[in-house]
Amino acid sequence: MSDWKKYDTYDVPIDPKQQDKATTLKLYSFRRPHMRAFHFAWFGFFMAFVSWFAFAPLMKEIKADLGMTKNEVYNANISSVSSTILSRFVVGPLCDTFGARITSSTLLLMGCIPTFFAGLVNSATDVAIIRFFIGVMGATFVCTQYWTSQVFAKEFVGTANATSAGWGNLGGGVTQIFMVGIWNAFKTSYDSETAWRLSFLVPAAIVFCVAIGQVFLADDCPKGNYKELEAHGAMTRKSSAVSFKKGYSNVNSWIMFAQYAACFGVELTVNNVAANYFSDEFGLSTSKAGMVASLFGLMNLFARSVGGIWSDFLYRKFGAGVTGMRGRFFAQWSALVWEGCFLFLFTYMNTLGAAIPILILFSVGVQMSEGTSYGIVPYIVPDATGAVSGIVGAGGNFGAVMWGLIFRFGPTSERSVFRIIAAIVVALSCTTPLMKIRGYASCFGAPKGEPDSIAEI
Repeated sequence: MSDWKKYDTYDVPIDPKQQDKATTLKLYSFRRPHMRAFHFAWFGFFMAFVSWFAFAPLMKEIKADLGMTKNEVYNANISSVSSTILSRFVVGPLCDTFGARITSSTLLLMGCIPTFFAGLVNSATDVAIIRFFIGVMGATFVCTQYWTSQVFAKEFVGTANATSAGWGNLGGGVTQIFMVGIWNAFKTSYDSETAWRLSFLVPAAIVFCVAIGQVFLADDCPKGNYKELEAHGAMTRKSSAVSFKKGYSNVNSWIMFAQYAACFGVELTVNNVAANYFSDEFGLSTSKAGMVASLFGLMNLFARSVGGIWSDFLYRKFGAGVTGMRGRFFAQWSALVWEGCFLFLFTYMNTLGAAIPILILFSVGVQMSEGTSYGIVPYIVPDATGAVSGIVGAGGNFGAVMWGLIFRFGPTSERSVFRIIAAIVVALSCTTPLMKIRGYASCFGAPKGEPDSIAEI
C-alpha cells in the first residue's frame, strides 16, 4: 500500500495514525487540505439550506399572490422535505464510493436549476413541485458530515462534525433575513410580486458558484482526492452496494434515524412554520416575523458546536476509548430531553417577549441534539460512514414529513401540534440505552468485542 500524499506540510496538527486527519480546527485558515475542505463542506450545505427554505420567509406574500390556502402551504412544506429522504439514502453510499466533494457539487448543481426557475410558479401545485426538486439539495448535509469525518480525527470528530453541520444549518436562519432583504431590495424597483419572483435568482447563482468551487478548489481527504489516491495505490475504491448493506443492516443506524427525526426533523419543521406562526400568533408583519423566526436558525452559529463539544467532553470524561462512548450516549440523551422540555414550554408563551427567549433555549436543545448525534455516527459502521450518515440524515427529513403531516391533519391549533411533537421527542430520547456499538460501552453495559477502526479513508 503506497503512503503517497498530495501535501507535505499542513497548517493544523494531524494524527499520522489516522491518515493525517486533523486534531483541531483552525477556523481563520482556508488552506488545503483540512480547512479548505471544512469551509467548502459547511458553506455548500449553508447555501443548499438557503435555497431549500427560500420560500418560507416570503410565503405570506406568495400565499396571497397565488391564492394558496393554509393546507396548500403545509403541502408545499411537506413536499420540500420529502424529496430529501430518498436523496439522503442514496447519497450516503455514493459518498463512500466517490467522495463527498464530487457528490456535494453534483447535488448543488442539480438544485440550483429549480431554484433559478422558482420565480415562475403560478399555483399551489407549482410551488409544491418546485420545492420538491429543490429539496434534493438537502442531501448535501450527508456530504458535509462525511467530508469532515474524513478530515478530522476521532477524538475531535464530534466538535468538527457539529461545527460544520451547525454552520450549514445556519442557512435556515439566515435565509429568513436574506430572502426578505433581497425581496425588499427588488421592491425599490419592482412591485411586490415581481420582487419575490426575482429574489430566487440570487441564491441560485451563489449555489452554482459554490458547486464549481468544490470541484476545483478542495480535496476529498488529507492525502488528496480519491482518484489520485487510487492511481498511486493508496486506497481502493469502496463499493456502494457493500457500504449500503453494512450501514443499512445495523440496528444502531435506525435508532439514530428515529432520534435524528426528533431533532433535525423538528428544525426543518420549525424553519417552515415559524414565520407564519409568529405572524398569526402575534400579528407581526412579513419582515418582522422573518426577523423573529430567524433567531431559531441563527442559534446554529454556536449551539450545534456546543452539542459536539458536549459529546467530546463526556467522551473524555468517561475515559475515552471503549468506555468513552457511554459519555457520547449520555450527551445525546440529555440534549434531546432539553429540546423536548423547552419546546413544550414554548407552546405556553402568550407574549412575544416571553416567547423569544424560550424559542432560543428550545433551539439550543435542537441544535445540540444534532451535534451529539453526529458525535456517534462515525463509530457505528466505520467503513460505511457515508451509508450511516445517509440513513441518519434521512431520518431528519422523515421526521419533518411526519411532523408536517401532524400539522396538516392533526389539531387545528399549532400550539397543540408542538406539544405532541415535544412528547414524542422526549419519548425517543429514551431509546438511547438501546444502542450498542461493537467494542464500546453502552449507557449501562460493558464493551463487547473489539472496536472497529475509524481511521480509514
